[in-house]
Amino acid sequence: MYEEIINEKLNSLKKSGQYRDFITINRMSGQYPLAQLNGNENGKPVVVWCSNDYLGMSQHPAVTEAMHDAIKMYGAGSGGSRNIGGTHYQYAQLESALAEWHGKESALVFPTGYGSNDATLQCLLRLFPNCIVFSDERNHASIINGIRSTKVERSVFKHNNVEHLKELLAAQPLDRPKIIAFESVYSMDGDISPIEEIVTLAKKYNALTFLDEVHAIGMYGPRGAGIAAELGIADKVDFIQGTMAKSIGIIGGYITASASLIDAVRSFASGFIFTTSLPPAVVAACHASVEHLKSSDQERIALQDKTKDLRENLTKSGIPIMDSSETHILPILIGDAKKCKKAAKRLLEEHHIYIQPINSPTVDVGTERFRVNVTPNHTEEQILHLTDALKEVFTHFDIPFSDRKELSYL
Repeated sequence: MYEEIINEKLNSLKKSGQYRDFITINRMSGQYPLAQLNGNENGKPVVVWCSNDYLGMSQHPAVTEAMHDAIKMYGAGSGGSRNIGGTHYQYAQLESALAEWHGKESALVFPTGYGSNDATLQCLLRLFPNCIVFSDERNHASIINGIRSTKVERSVFKHNNVEHLKELLAAQPLDRPKIIAFESVYSMDGDISPIEEIVTLAKKYNALTFLDEVHAIGMYGPRGAGIAAELGIADKVDFIQGTMAKSIGIIGGYITASASLIDAVRSFASGFIFTTSLPPAVVAACHASVEHLKSSDQERIALQDKTKDLRENLTKSGIPIMDSSETHILPILIGDAKKCKKAAKRLLEEHHIYIQPINSPTVDVGTERFRVNVTPNHTEEQILHLTDALKEVFTHFDIPFSDRKELSYL
């Protein structure tokens, strides 16, 4: 019976084009964004265009050297949770660096960015009596899961809609505990939230702000500290959450806030207390990457320049970049789940380009897309190759081109 139920659900996914296939690609050390398809190591490499390693820091010499040195000194594992024996001196260095980066008193590192959102929100919502949470409708699954895992009242506001949020906040007693959870850069649309307006509302209606900056960290703001820092209001945001798995290039999540708020999460969040900590080598590599990005604008400038070039080439060729995009994330509208998967397959097999199709439920039905990210490591030749390949694939599958003639830039 159980197998039948599961198979029925899987078959339904496959028929709708929503079934996710894993394609094993092996990144080539020192040659990012090139990778080899598994089983074809001697063949022509593919160019990766959908990685979250936005700045190529996973292969930066300072980062890999720090990781190698830590492995030689401490071995591969951490030994347990932070409470049992998994706290090593690299943690103190990294958390101090992260807190300083965001202008906060303290920071706390988790094994993943998903975990830092999920565990922190669950913890906070259970700590404050009669708490209500306000969540942007396009928040990441980790935020949604953290909220849904509690029994608190939740209110979802329309995406980036300050007026709707204001209406919801105004309907609650001023002294009722409230948390507003939202992101700075939304990963599927490439748009930026009205952080300043949301923070102003939070202060007016006595709410804590929880801002996910994972797709902005390292790439925006002074020293890459994010959009809130770029706006000069990071000090007014109660929690800034980030990840080490994107621009920093490794893995891990973190939160930064006041010392008392961080201590509360450290002391009460089961998702932090009962999980094994990151190994010393990973934490050391993260610290090396963070310190480099604090002092180097080279990668950020190159990313913005390459994004501008790619955006211009795609727009000139009629490749439909979605209007929402105002960052380095370029969502290209396909609009059909099955065509999206077929187009990705053809890009890989015929053009040696790897882009993962983004289908429902990650995005709404009818907005299926490619999520393209250029990096400082992509060449002008690779940008032109991608543009030509997309034109061929759009034509082959009769995917609508854009009729827009104006160019838009970052």
